[in-house]
Amino acid sequence: MTKKKELTVEEKLRALYDLQLIDSRIDEIRNMRGELPLEVEDLQDEVAGLNKRLEKLNIDLSNIEAGIKDKKSSIEEFKVAITKYTEQQNEVKNNREYNSLEKEIEFQNLEIELAEKQIKEMKASIEHKKTSIAETESKLASRKEHLGHKEAELNSIMSETEREEKILLEKSDEFKQDIEDRLLVAYTRIRNGVRNGLAVVSIERGASGGSYFTIPPQTQVEIAARKKIITDEHSGRILVDSALAEEEREKIEAIIAKL
Repeated sequence: MTKKKELTVEEKLRALYDLQLIDSRIDEIRNMRGELPLEVEDLQDEVAGLNKRLEKLNIDLSNIEAGIKDKKSSIEEFKVAITKYTEQQNEVKNNREYNSLEKEIEFQNLEIELAEKQIKEMKASIEHKKTSIAETESKLASRKEHLGHKEAELNSIMSETEREEKILLEKSDEFKQDIEDRLLVAYTRIRNGVRNGLAVVSIERGASGGSYFTIPPQTQVEIAARKKIITDEHSGRILVDSALAEEEREKIEAIIAKL
């Protein structure tokens, strides 16, 4: 493991502020995307769900139509049977055989009535399925169109920022190499604990950046001396003087401008 070089307090402050500037730029890029990646993912899931629903509805519709076809075929078979039993009645020699055939004919007629009732129910189900299919197709078309717009928007932002973000992430890792682990841990902890991700801030008009709390004059002198690392007692952020901050901003802006 390569030992990190010893830095003066001023060098540590500069390295920390440089890291903060790089990480803040990465935050800006990601904020530009906002919730877009999640919106696109949600829309993709919704479209996939609607496609699956549409596929199931069409399968159900095909099955119902096949069921109607089977029932109609069965009705034809029942009618053939009725014709056969009616013809046989003309040839019977006693009432017992005649009554037996009559019961068969009655049973076939009941089967026809049942099949016709089931066909009627299935036709009603078909209309319901067709309505559901039409509604699902309409919703799917709308969600696909919305997804297309969101994907185009995200792709546009990604094409503008993806390369810069990749290089900045590499730069962030580079700057971290020169910062001792103890400070990196503190930096990460502070950064994760504040809403805007600012762990290192400069003194602006006598107060720490992003804060309305005034820094005592003696503390401001100590910060400007760059002899020790000082944190804001209210926010816990690491403080640097405005001159150092301006110098490092110009340096990092020059680096970013070359990307």
